[in-house]
Amino acid sequence: MKDVLLNEKLPQITAVILHKKEELAEQKRHYQFYNHDVYVQLVPWREKLIKIYAESISIDEELTFQILEKWGMEVANVLTTLQLPLDIALEEISYYRNLIGEIITEEAKKENFSFDLFSKIISRYNLVVDKAVHWVSKSYMKDYTDKIQSAQYAIDELSIPVVRITKEIGVIPLVGEIDTHRAQILMENALKQGNTYKLSWLIIDLSAVPIIDTMVADQLFKVVAALKLIGIDVVLSGIRSEIALTMVQLGVKLNDIVTFNSLYGALDYTNSRMQ
Repeated sequence: MKDVLLNEKLPQITAVILHKKEELAEQKRHYQFYNHDVYVQLVPWREKLIKIYAESISIDEELTFQILEKWGMEVANVLTTLQLPLDIALEEISYYRNLIGEIITEEAKKENFSFDLFSKIISRYNLVVDKAVHWVSKSYMKDYTDKIQSAQYAIDELSIPVVRITKEIGVIPLVGEIDTHRAQILMENALKQGNTYKLSWLIIDLSAVPIIDTMVADQLFKVVAALKLIGIDVVLSGIRSEIALTMVQLGVKLNDIVTFNSLYGALDYTNSRMQ
């Protein structure tokens, strides 16, 4: 009997909420710090949230969860695109939880729902809201992490550029410490850009590298070896006296790699070899 009553009454509650959808969305027009552009971006997914909340009362639970998952991804994309914090979405979800919860309560009173019936409806509704929080948070963190990683990759690319000096000579001016991660970026950029530019010589300038130890030397050997395999000769420049002393003390040997204490000397050398 209860299920029959639910099937009759729940669509009515859904219809009441949907009828007020635009009105409910408009209630937050001047809320907090939203400017007009942000407001315009937020309205569509705010209305969609209200629609999902309304329909969740009367449609299949699993279908509601599937719709919420898609909605959560859309919301996360809007927030990260507008560079807005996750708090905004969570506040919206909470705000409409309370607002629509009040509407459900009022309609239940009008229809004289029993406590058990009302409890069943509210429990189902709250589960949907909790799922909304879950999917928005999960999607937002994924989008945020992806954007951070993408930005970090762009920074890495810019921090180890291959500068084309002549048609066949390029320079990589390294700045800062070389760790395993940066060494991998150095390898990738040197091979990729060296091949793209069809270089014959590549100068790796170490003038702004504070420390040359066995790890850095080993990474440089690997880069030099890889470049030689694709037909690019390497010259190291910027080997300052203190770095040369440290390398001798550590027993680091650069084998057959040509080195210079200045970029000018390396350029002069590579130019002479091209003539």
